[in-house]
Amino acid sequence: MNILLLGSGGRESAFAWKISQSPLLSQLYIAPGNAGTGAYGKNVNIKVTDFHAIKDFVLKNSIQLVLVGPEEPLVKGIHDFFLADDELKSIPVIGPREDGARLEGSKNFSKAFMRRHNIPTAASATFTKNSLSEGLSYLETHKLPVVLKADGLAAGKGVLICQTLEEAQTELVAMLQDAKFGEASSSVVIEEFLSGIELSVFVLTDGKSYKILPEAKDYKRIGEGDTGLNTGGMGSISPVPFADAEFMKKVEDQIIKPTVHGLKMDLIPYKGFIFIGLMNCGGDPYVIEYNVRMGDPETESVMPRIESDFVELLLGVANENLDEKEFKVSSQTAATVMLVASGYPGDYLKGKVITGTENVRGSYVFHAGTVLEEGLVKTAGGRVLAVTSLKDTMFDAVQQAVTDAGRIYWDGRYFRTDIGFDLL
Repeated sequence: MNILLLGSGGRESAFAWKISQSPLLSQLYIAPGNAGTGAYGKNVNIKVTDFHAIKDFVLKNSIQLVLVGPEEPLVKGIHDFFLADDELKSIPVIGPREDGARLEGSKNFSKAFMRRHNIPTAASATFTKNSLSEGLSYLETHKLPVVLKADGLAAGKGVLICQTLEEAQTELVAMLQDAKFGEASSSVVIEEFLSGIELSVFVLTDGKSYKILPEAKDYKRIGEGDTGLNTGGMGSISPVPFADAEFMKKVEDQIIKPTVHGLKMDLIPYKGFIFIGLMNCGGDPYVIEYNVRMGDPETESVMPRIESDFVELLLGVANENLDEKEFKVSSQTAATVMLVASGYPGDYLKGKVITGTENVRGSYVFHAGTVLEEGLVKTAGGRVLAVTSLKDTMFDAVQQAVTDAGRIYWDGRYFRTDIGFDLL
């Protein structure tokens, strides 16, 4: 079958790598893709939000399944666009409709959903520009630190943890009155700060049944020892040692089942991934946030551990018979190290020539922010490459990934060497 994958990051590279292994695949297209995805299919220069160009391409190339990588086209309603078009409606889209995508597109919507379905999460209240004074008063009664979240999509930058009342009030004014995150912060969720260890749990659902994919832990800070500025993710580990059978049973019973059931109860059809950002608070799971797609760099750790035919699983979602599909996961540990551009997560340098990927011995290299120009692979984003190693122990996986990351070079490249050290 012919498959179209939308996206251009490390997540899509890992998807493309996995999809290309399926005997069910005839041709894979990636739109727009990057310098690495071309090894697994054909890159197509179409933006993920250009729905009309996507339609033309799908019809011309007999596409039989569309997998949506990033959140933006889902929040903007690509699934609904297909269903509303007589020529497209029979072509399955993996990713929720606009209604379901609000779980990520609106923090306020997701918090209300969790309250409605008794899903454990931090206490919160939502304020708009019109209720700014109430928000400032509410902060005076709130224990510190306190979390401020822009309601809408803010490219991963809309969450602030404030240590003092003055900082929290200043930031609330900046978000609501001064539109610090644009339209995304036209309303702001003020939330209690949860203390614990974070992890990401991934669910693939056809709206009725589900498969729990390998969990992962990602590392957001730019500096060793989890210091410095927040990033889109500097690496990840899967499995997560503290997410044992007992903890994961709590996650399934208290969070996954009520989430899938809640979507049904609310008459929200949902076909795709649910990424549940969790906090382990003394052995009990609490939801920090939902995302409606896979994480990045977690996907680069999760995909190598899935031993089943990934296309078969996607077809199970499309045909609503996911429960009949075989699902096997490797017991080995995957460690992912992200190589980033100089200056990231601030202003970073682009256009640097990348060398040495052919020297990588025992890892997979997934391209993220790369471009092919005049036969040379060059940097084109802040997070440039993800190097993933799969080994019997976490120590060996981390050591191999770090060693292989060191074999790759461009001017100013940087990576953390301590991914997973807190878990060893």
